[in-house]
Amino acid sequence: MNSKPTQSPNPARGALHALIVGMIILAVECVGFNFPFWSTLAASTDSAAARNTMGTGLHLTGDGLLKVADPTQAYLDVPADGTSSYVRIDTVPLPRIGDSTGRTVLSTIHVRVDGDGRPGRSQSVCPSVPRSLYVASNAHSTVRLWIEEPKNSVVPIFAVRANVRVPFDFSVIRVSLMALSAVAVALIRPRSRLWRMPLNTASVRQRLLFTACLLPVLALTVIDVVIQIHQASSTVFHMPGSYTYDFNQYGHVADSLLSGRTWLDLRVPQAFAHASDPYDPAVRERLLSRGVTPIYWDYAFFHGRWYSYFGVLPALVLFAPYRIVTSLWIPGGAMLPAGAAVVVLMLGFVLFGSLLVIRLLTRLAPHVSLAGTLLSLALFFIGSSAIYLYFRTNFYSVPFAASLLLSTLGLWLWLGARQAPPQRACGGANADGSPSWAEGMAGELSLPHLAGGSVCIAANFGCRPAFTLVALLGFTIFARQIRELLRAARNAATGGGKSGGITPMRFLRAPLAVLIPACAVVAPLTAYNAVRFGSAFDFGNEYQITVANMARYREPWGNLVRTLGYYMALPLHATSRFPFLMISPAPLGQWGYTEAMVGGTFLLCPVLLLCFAVVASRRRLSRSGCWGTLVACLALAMALMVLDSSMGGLGWRYMVDFGWLLALAAMAPLLIVTGQIPKEGDPVPEPVTDRVTLPVWFARSAVMLLLLASAIINVCALFVPGRDDALINTDPVLFHTVQSWFSLL
Repeated sequence: MNSKPTQSPNPARGALHALIVGMIILAVECVGFNFPFWSTLAASTDSAAARNTMGTGLHLTGDGLLKVADPTQAYLDVPADGTSSYVRIDTVPLPRIGDSTGRTVLSTIHVRVDGDGRPGRSQSVCPSVPRSLYVASNAHSTVRLWIEEPKNSVVPIFAVRANVRVPFDFSVIRVSLMALSAVAVALIRPRSRLWRMPLNTASVRQRLLFTACLLPVLALTVIDVVIQIHQASSTVFHMPGSYTYDFNQYGHVADSLLSGRTWLDLRVPQAFAHASDPYDPAVRERLLSRGVTPIYWDYAFFHGRWYSYFGVLPALVLFAPYRIVTSLWIPGGAMLPAGAAVVVLMLGFVLFGSLLVIRLLTRLAPHVSLAGTLLSLALFFIGSSAIYLYFRTNFYSVPFAASLLLSTLGLWLWLGARQAPPQRACGGANADGSPSWAEGMAGELSLPHLAGGSVCIAANFGCRPAFTLVALLGFTIFARQIRELLRAARNAATGGGKSGGITPMRFLRAPLAVLIPACAVVAPLTAYNAVRFGSAFDFGNEYQITVANMARYREPWGNLVRTLGYYMALPLHATSRFPFLMISPAPLGQWGYTEAMVGGTFLLCPVLLLCFAVVASRRRLSRSGCWGTLVACLALAMALMVLDSSMGGLGWRYMVDFGWLLALAAMAPLLIVTGQIPKEGDPVPEPVTDRVTLPVWFARSAVMLLLLASAIINVCALFVPGRDDALINTDPVLFHTVQSWFSLL
């Protein structure tokens, strides 16, 4: 075969390319992002704060703050001479959000800048982010700053200045992000060296590289955990006449377990306990209006006691040990913040999710390249909605993160359970001496791997029970072994005695290694449910104190088709302003639970659409024996989507249930279109040639660009106002820092 020889890398050429890319990045940073600086060099800067005219809707307080008395007249006017297209909002420095009088001073201020009577755009600014206080305004005579806040709001603003020069701003973070994006593109571009370097799990260098890539994730996890523990504060919120919001559900469950109770040690008002129907929202509203408190939101109430309807395992494994350990130096111990538990669990998911993907790739394409591996990993973590769990690190994310960790670890162990038997035990070999299918698929199974995987997957019953359906994948992973087991049992029953030299009793070890550990995990969890609610499979969901009467409420079947459509293809709603996306409406025919979302699964990560092509890829995957497992992943993902739609409604976090399974199913088609899996009968490709056909080049480019776009979309989605735990509310400094990168352009 005549193949083009591999060209050795040219260091000088590579250095030149790096220099050109570096110069482009610096030009974008110094010229593009700093265009306001260059355009205002000639500004007169002669505007004086003393010349501000205050509207009658603003009152100046004794300490220099502004109080909104009438939002319709809350403005500041200042003359402008047209030498600058920007104004600066001057603020009163405060040591913290709040003042000595106990008033709450806003940390995020919504303003609008009008120029010469022309209405401007509404936007928010943050006094703690100086760059955000520069606002665009093309005014030639008068600038009017409207403060768009409710009556009695107190804002730390004392003036607005026109004709200002915008300072030069060199952001190391911006430059680093652009550099990392350039490196990512260079690594996985269609003809990069990584497409010619095969994945070798036995290579010490590649293992060290894998470890090095995980170290930043480990470091960030440790830093995040330390910060959350150090800055831990009360997460119990109560307003008069309203519910009590206590976000320490897992901490309370851990305390109850350590005290030998199954219920939570939370006070129950007598009026609430004796209410005719405490699950009726109307009844609860009447009690709240009479001052009955506390009534805990999103807790389970059953027979006069409070419970948690979330799986108990995270409380047992993380929260209870933390309470015990911290009791060594803190009397009574401390409660582990839910956010710290989430990032620890997500670290495990990143580790074992990566190992699962790598193990699957080695079976799908034994000569898969490092570039193909990187694309597959990117698809897995973007498609799994892992970024959502990293963003919303509250107690709602704990069961999802725990089940992702357990499921990927369990499948990784199961896929590693297959071991080829010795040559002498083979049923035969191919003509070229390679192992036959009988040898490769009916070989010995590692009982520790089987048992360990079974324990992990069964443990989902104590985290997010829907993930226990992952156990069904075992029927496809071990399909050949199951057939051999049935054949051996049939032969033994008919007097055959043995099948292929392996007795039925020897085969029974594998099923028992799966069933016994699973039962050992599930049995105490079902007993825990039975003690609390009288049924082994009752987690208390119907006893929730939430927006509806969960004892009677069922998701309307009329919403099912729409909800499924939204999960898959809720359109993205693009805007011209940061964060360039906004919440997309998801109307339903009847009332049902909906969480504000930016887009559906296949819009947030279009490469996931390849998952449907796995059904038609059976012949391409004949060498791997994984086709059935990947089709089962697709089927299970769709089943979970239907289950979530019919039982839970529309929730962004519910996409975690099935996104990772869709990503697994999409990996084989991704490898096929990028030239990593040959056609049936073609030789196995050796990734050591520079020759790339035009269709493969386009496919690699398209996948790379789509995944890069998906990463950008998912990052932008973090900053969208209106979503749950929106950054503009939870971290206004971070939000306005990033917003200021784009708002002046």
